Formats: sequence, C-alpha cells, structure tokens
Amino acid sequence: MSRSVGDGGTPTEAKVQFRLRISKGEDIAVGPGKVALLEQIGATGSITGAAKALGMSYRRAWLLVDSMNHTFRKPVVETLTGGSHGGGTAVTAIGEEVIRRYRRTESLARKAGAAEIAALLKLLSR
Repeated sequence: MSRSVGDGGTPTEAKVQFRLRISKGEDIAVGPGKVALLEQIGATGSITGAAKALGMSYRRAWLLVDSMNHTFRKPVVETLTGGSHGGGTAVTAIGEEVIRRYRRTESLARKAGAAEIAALLKLLSR
C-alpha cells in the first residue's frame, strides 16, 4: 500500500511496512531480516549466496542462522554435504513454516489495518 507524496513538486513514495519481531529472552527469534535471509537461502541454496543477495557479510548471515537454529525447537536451516556439486544449505520444514507464518501474519496485519493506514497516508504532505 503506497501513495505518492512529496514537497516542491518532487514526487516521493510513502512506504508502509510492518516490522514484526518475536524475541525469546535476549535473542530476536524472527524478524524481517531473518525471514528475508531464510527466503534467500531457499532461493540460492547457500548462506554465501543469500548473504550476497542481501548485501551482508557471510559472517553476519551465519550468525543470524546460528541464532535462529538455537532459538527454535528444531533447526530452520541445515547444511548439506557431498554430492557432485558439493554441499549447500537448505531451509528445513520448520524454516519453511516460519517463513509462511511470518508472511501470513504480515498480510493479515496489513488487511486489518488498511483503513487506519489509508487515513494516516492522507495526513502526509503532498
């Protein structure tokens, strides 16, 4: 949901986004960055590829994966070994469920808040 707004005749776009985070103790179990990382791991088959796609270091991506794997009851990402093309990384079934439920929650929140979001957007300068 967006609306063009601007000042001095230069159009800019208002961006609406939900930033749901679920914490467990001191750790953020899941949030928008971790879900994006899981999606990219699924798409690229590697933490390295996912990190590059998201513009982050491999170390940062690995730390986020490690954090999620320790926060959830079962790992959300697993490493694959061997094969003719070497190893890789895969999102597990629970990881897929985390992605699906997170994105569904975003969708439901957007729909539930649509009228209020529209009213807030109308209050923005043109």
